Amino acid sequence: MALEEDKARLQATLRRVAEGDEEAWREIIESYGPRVYALLFSRCRNAELAEEITQSTFCTVVTKIEGYQELGKFEPWLFRIAMNRLRDEMRRRGRHAIPVSHEVFGGGQTGDQPEGAQQENRDLGEALWGAIGELAEADQQILHLRHVSEMSFKQIAGVLDQPLGTVLARHFRALKRLREILGDQDGLL
Repeated sequence: MALEEDKARLQATLRRVAEGDEEAWREIIESYGPRVYALLFSRCRNAELAEEITQSTFCTVVTKIEGYQELGKFEPWLFRIAMNRLRDEMRRRGRHAIPVSHEVFGGGQTGDQPEGAQQENRDLGEALWGAIGELAEADQQILHLRHVSEMSFKQIAGVLDQPLGTVLARHFRALKRLREILGDQDGLL
């Protein structure tokens, strides 16, 4: 029931955005802006570029929102715009997106742990970071969308315009490959 209420709320908010309601637009940006930025930053590791593309993404949304029909696909549509903008910019610059840093995957979150545990977490984070860097770009992308942007597999399928089964299989293979690369390092996967 809550899912239906969330969909109805989003649909109403998007309708208000299309009508020029600034408060509704602020809600959309506050809800989705940090996740779009996090995804872009995790892919390019450049705060200025991630901010610029985040803004560009929302500029595209505002110009196309009037004709948009909310059918439960807003989030995949939004993230697809962001990924396409990043891809275009990387092509324009003649380079590829950089893999996510280990801090994004939790390697830098040590909290109130003893120094020994903090060092172990840093070491595990470094190992994970290195292993992710060895994956194919497509596998890294799946992991970023799932674990950085916190998207569901269905949403990822929408962003990548691929069948859900393909996305699930790619994610499974990416995790399996990470396990192979990491070997016996307990606690990572």
